[in-house]
Amino acid sequence: MPEENRMKTFLEAAGRSGAKTVFCSSPAQAVSYLRDHSGGSILLPSFSSSRRLGLAGLLRDAGCEVIDSDFRRQSAAAAAGLTGVNFAFAETGTLVLESTEEPVRLATTLPERHFALLDPRKIFPDARSAAPVLRQLQSGTRHFVAFVTGPSRTADIERVLTIGVHGPREVHILLLEGLSDDPLEM
Repeated sequence: MPEENRMKTFLEAAGRSGAKTVFCSSPAQAVSYLRDHSGGSILLPSFSSSRRLGLAGLLRDAGCEVIDSDFRRQSAAAAAGLTGVNFAFAETGTLVLESTEEPVRLATTLPERHFALLDPRKIFPDARSAAPVLRQLQSGTRHFVAFVTGPSRTADIERVLTIGVHGPREVHILLLEGLSDDPLEM
């Protein structure tokens, strides 16, 4: 699948799932978006792209309250969680995150909003094309891998759909080139 079609497919699929996608031209633009849309404190687990960009400091400088320690105690009160993404599938708009570390799992499931930083170069056409990388991600010791396709949704026996019961009500995908082209790195 050509790169331009891959991006178009990803944007359409993510939109159908209920996720919001935003192109950010710089880390400063991503921080500005987070400040304006987080709704309160931001749960920020440690991940390589965040450390490289100095996101905790940039967010604090922008006036955001950042939770980057004592996750178990503070995560329930966070309005938003911010994580990186290992890679994504264009076909379904699905984000794939290595989530062995508990703070990453908390950031993707407890707050009302999940913000995910994704380098567009790490969008695979579909799950099959990402299978070799997924095998690498899961090799060795025990690993948790999360597949996120839009906000949390569930339905009861009468098929009444409810958003946000078992996870975030909102998923925002921040597309930022230059984060990392390594699908094994968030």
